[in-house]
Amino acid sequence: MTKYNILLFLIYLVTTHGAYSQKKKLFSQKKGDKILIDSDTTSLERNTNTYIATDFIMYEPDNGKPIPKEKRTEVKVDHDNIAIYVTATLYDDQPNKILKEMTTRDVFGASDHFSVYINGFNDGQQDYRFYVSAAGVQMDCIATKDEEDFTWDAIWYSKVKITDFGWTVEMKIPYAALRFSKSKNQTWGLNFMREIKRKFQKYTWNYIDTKIENPITQNGLLEGINNITPPTRLFFIPYTSAYYQKDRTAADRTFKAGLDIKYGINEAFTLDAILVPDFGQTKFDNAILNVTPFEQTLTENRPFFTEGTNLFTNGNLFYSRRIGGSPIVDYYTLQDKIGANEEITNYPTTVNLINAVKVSGRTKNGLGIGILNAVTQKTDATIHNTTTDTYREETVQPLTNYNVISIDQRFRQNSSISFINTNTIRNGNFRDANVTGLLFDLSTKSNSYNIYGDYKFSTVKDFENYDGYKTALGFSKTAGKLRYDVSAKYLSKDYDTNDLSQLFYTNYRNGYIGGSYRIVNPTKIFNSLRARQSVSIDIQNATNKLQEVLVRSEFKVSTLKNDVFETVFQFSPVETFDFYEPRVAGEYVYIPKYINSVLSFVSNPNRPLSITIEPSITAYSEKNRNTYGLYFSTKYIANPKLSLSFTSEYFYKSNDKGFAAFDNNDNIIFGKRTREILQNDFFGKYAITNKMSFNLTARYYWSYSDVLQFQTLQPEGRLIDNNTFTDNKNRNFNSWNFDLAYSWWFAPGSEISILYRNYSQVSANGIEVEKRLSKNFNNVFDGNLTNIFSIRLRYFIDYNTLVK
Repeated sequence: MTKYNILLFLIYLVTTHGAYSQKKKLFSQKKGDKILIDSDTTSLERNTNTYIATDFIMYEPDNGKPIPKEKRTEVKVDHDNIAIYVTATLYDDQPNKILKEMTTRDVFGASDHFSVYINGFNDGQQDYRFYVSAAGVQMDCIATKDEEDFTWDAIWYSKVKITDFGWTVEMKIPYAALRFSKSKNQTWGLNFMREIKRKFQKYTWNYIDTKIENPITQNGLLEGINNITPPTRLFFIPYTSAYYQKDRTAADRTFKAGLDIKYGINEAFTLDAILVPDFGQTKFDNAILNVTPFEQTLTENRPFFTEGTNLFTNGNLFYSRRIGGSPIVDYYTLQDKIGANEEITNYPTTVNLINAVKVSGRTKNGLGIGILNAVTQKTDATIHNTTTDTYREETVQPLTNYNVISIDQRFRQNSSISFINTNTIRNGNFRDANVTGLLFDLSTKSNSYNIYGDYKFSTVKDFENYDGYKTALGFSKTAGKLRYDVSAKYLSKDYDTNDLSQLFYTNYRNGYIGGSYRIVNPTKIFNSLRARQSVSIDIQNATNKLQEVLVRSEFKVSTLKNDVFETVFQFSPVETFDFYEPRVAGEYVYIPKYINSVLSFVSNPNRPLSITIEPSITAYSEKNRNTYGLYFSTKYIANPKLSLSFTSEYFYKSNDKGFAAFDNNDNIIFGKRTREILQNDFFGKYAITNKMSFNLTARYYWSYSDVLQFQTLQPEGRLIDNNTFTDNKNRNFNSWNFDLAYSWWFAPGSEISILYRNYSQVSANGIEVEKRLSKNFNNVFDGNLTNIFSIRLRYFIDYNTLVK
């Protein structure tokens, strides 16, 4: 190579690296009061490059490749005292091939997308992201380096138009939807992303290097927003709803009305309050036959507890379903407390929420503060004395106050130290609890290495007071093709966070090591490839016995046709012990060595018909003890307005072993059993417009546990056959849910929704198990099917509009 060629090569390296690694800068222009949100944009006027965002760069699959001229993208940002205005022209030489499936809000579907990423503090820690599809559907989220929280919904405006040269986007994002400092001259973190769905390509304005784990630190800069005076952020969202419920025994009519309030204390902090809450139209819970020693984890569907709660999730110390969930005195505990001549005639399964308030935000110096408080009402069960024919009330949940305080200091655009405290106070002689946690997450300036850890302390005041703690420390390499992670943690015996969190395992120590290799740029064979290997070991503290030893291998490849193949292979090479299945503290049962294998194929979801298939098998070293599973899903997009999907999941467990009962001598009895689990889900969507749609959701779940042989647990954790215990511990469970919903967002933040719902659960214990699917399905409808019809109106009112 000549000196001239070497010089050119060095110049190429310096200039391309500089173009991609330096932050681009865009200036916003001040607009007048009159904003033409309906303008017919055909091309952006180029006053100067500093006012037009161009030269997008591919994020994936071929990271770093410039956008082709025929797909060029141009974006302009303007502002006034109310909002920022984003105008984008997205060129496409094949406009007839632009995908534009109409979905419900926050569902991406098979559509092209344009999005704006805004970080009002430019701290590299948190983005407010606003997406709009080519069909005009809005998506929005709060993004951190670990996740995108799409449960957050803001009030903003958008319009799209398909043209003969591509498509255009116009957005109006009010300052009320953002958080930023009070500085006279604002500098925000900013990026734009364009997704061309049919090609599985994403482009960003400021280059995001996929070899670096945190994309938020790679935003560009937005300047020019100076001397603004945002209006008062005060919003009222009144609602009214009516319900008609009917089953075989009774009919009931209910009318509710309430109010949500959102108040901007300043540009950074917001107060949210919910008065007289109504969650009657939230998504139903997926009821299952739970034979494990742990409660079922339920998805949070209530908007107040999903929107803007990222501060409260630090350290996994907040499980919002505790608030308004099941009573603290469960049904079986209550049964043990009542007399021999008494019976429970009414046991409430949930607790009513009286009110809830949260304040959250972040200062210009990166200090985040969140306070959440909620109060639930006293709840009683009804007890009938069969001898005297009298009734009495027994409290199963007292008046309870829940409180969460979270303080999170972010610095250097990629690091944080957090403090969180959760507190549960119950009125009267009931259990109280307090948990405090300190967490840190520190990254190097280049985002190449990360050290993280925590210390948490819990206190429980009950019949017997006790304290516990948990600590963890980890180190990881977070950049490059080859990455690794090493961590260790310790949980003491009495560490307990379950009053306002969900903790299954305690009193153990863990060591973990994992490594991964990834190729994220396309080759001649595939688009991307990822391989990961890890080893995790849990040791129970009191006995020093192995609680878990898991060796896991993962391999995932995306083909050039955007189909995905994945394999997961994991095994436990030694016998371990389960300290929870026996249901008695200090007891344990052995788990034989096993191998688990999962294969997965996911076809390109942009095709009119796409499928996912995932068979799995778990084979134990114990004779004839296996688990077979099959997951299948398919989606059919008939046209941009109509789509149908079906999912089926099936498991068959032979010679499964689990707790069954205690005998008369308090011996722990296990059951060697056959188990089958089947769940079918159907979803249909018809979108009349991008703001009006019909949605149908149906779910059928069936599971049984058929005990073939009882066994007695021995002191060393082994099981021996028991031929004297004769109680029937078989269980059969069926669950049916059906929702048909109509939704119309007739104005920003305002919705009319109509819901028809029917559901049924049929549970049978101590019976001869019915193993015919058709018979089980019919039994659901022979049972007490509950029908609910409801109408709900939610209206968004801006205080500034009222003033005008």
